[in-house]
Amino acid sequence: MILAYPLATIITPCARASSMIDLHTHTVFSDGELIPAELLRRAEVIGYTAIAITDHVDFTNVEHIVGSMLKVKEMEDAYSLKVIPGVEITHVPPGKIERLVLLSRALGAEIVVVHGETPVEPVAPGTNRAAIEAGVDLLAHPGFLTLEEAELARENDVVLEITSRLGHNITNGHVVRVAKKAGAKMAVNTDTHDPEDLITSKRAVEIAIGAGLTRDEAVELLRDHPLASQLGLERSGI
Repeated sequence: MILAYPLATIITPCARASSMIDLHTHTVFSDGELIPAELLRRAEVIGYTAIAITDHVDFTNVEHIVGSMLKVKEMEDAYSLKVIPGVEITHVPPGKIERLVLLSRALGAEIVVVHGETPVEPVAPGTNRAAIEAGVDLLAHPGFLTLEEAELARENDVVLEITSRLGHNITNGHVVRVAKKAGAKMAVNTDTHDPEDLITSKRAVEIAIGAGLTRDEAVELLRDHPLASQLGLERSGI
């Protein structure tokens, strides 16, 4: 027998107090499973304080995606979390990335993410460097990025992602080692595609520790998010 309970009744109080900031998620506007309203509700219930919706874009759909995400922003006052309209530039040739970054921002994207050189997809070589040189906000799952790229990320104030996404996360340890050596900024995100991908800040801390940070470093990373001031976010309480 299947028992149906409201989602809020099966989430623990600890989860609802998690204060998670997640700057990499997807909806049905690209390859996610949820419409934006349901993604926001589910994130709110488990304690998110801010969420960026960053559906996949290239030159063919960026106007539609950004315009749609700006409409999602209009629902923000109905939720207890900040909604950040964004994009994830995905599988765009490296030489075209800077132009699309500028276009995305001109259209109103508040955060620009680039789909980095994850080892589980055929991302074009040079994507990481092109994204960093273009000054994106976040380089998602950057795979086996080089020390030189991490140093350039530090110089250009580009945040490197520690991801909870299965497959992409196999290089988290490498990303953390190289980022720490270079002094580059990092953030934990989910790359959410379905409801089960959303996590609490407690799980985010565990993911950061698993990637090679100490517990104190992981807690500080979640508490003092590197993009908080840029996006107008409050200091997270963990």
